[in-house]
Amino acid sequence: MISSLAHIDPGARLGDGVTVEPFAVVHGDVVIGDGTWIGSGAVIYDGARIGKNCRIFNGASISAIPQDLKFSGEETTLEIGDNTTVREFATLNRGTRARGMTTIGKNCLLMAYVHVAHDCQLGNNVIMVALSGIAGEVVLGDWVTMGGGSMVHQFVHIGAHTIIGGGSKVRIDVPPYIKADRDPLAYMGLNTVGLERRGFSKEKINELHEIYRAYYNMGMTGSRALEYIEAGFAATPERDHILSFIKNSARGVIRGR
Repeated sequence: MISSLAHIDPGARLGDGVTVEPFAVVHGDVVIGDGTWIGSGAVIYDGARIGKNCRIFNGASISAIPQDLKFSGEETTLEIGDNTTVREFATLNRGTRARGMTTIGKNCLLMAYVHVAHDCQLGNNVIMVALSGIAGEVVLGDWVTMGGGSMVHQFVHIGAHTIIGGGSKVRIDVPPYIKADRDPLAYMGLNTVGLERRGFSKEKINELHEIYRAYYNMGMTGSRALEYIEAGFAATPERDHILSFIKNSARGVIRGR
């Protein structure tokens, strides 16, 4: 259902079963997938590519130009995966020439007043709780949860299955599978509850715990701890993911408590 009180540019491409409520605005260079609902007062700007069965609530700003001084009008996009929900007054900016696009995965929940800046990459099943925000070119892995009011510095990477405590300031990279909280932000143990909910076995959770115990709690330097983990733990996708994440971190990773 397209309300007669909505403004839809003739150039916009809307799939089957799309609903646009009164006073929403959809610009011309926009693609909206089947079954998506656009709430009253939402604005969908040029460059938006929205998947199927998404929900965009009132007042959300989707694919506005970047809040970045190096942006000079280049054609870029903001891409949102299927089944993602964007709540009230969230602001999601499109990319710059740095990457050309901002991407948000499938099945994500971005709550009220969330901000996603230019060229960010969000994986699938990401949750950003109300008032959290990420600066330009931030990467959030699959299943990341950002606590309410948390803020992430430009270029930071946060690994998959990690949960960030509410109100946190995230200035450097955060490895996968963990909880991070306090100020300055620190390793607080595994995200055990999240991992159990997603089907990780007790044996796998114990393996991850021992890997991080070696990295954070055995008194070794970071480089020595990585050598110890590589030599002392059998190769698994999870072990290799942790090693790769830490070795490739450009900003360095958070410390232990």
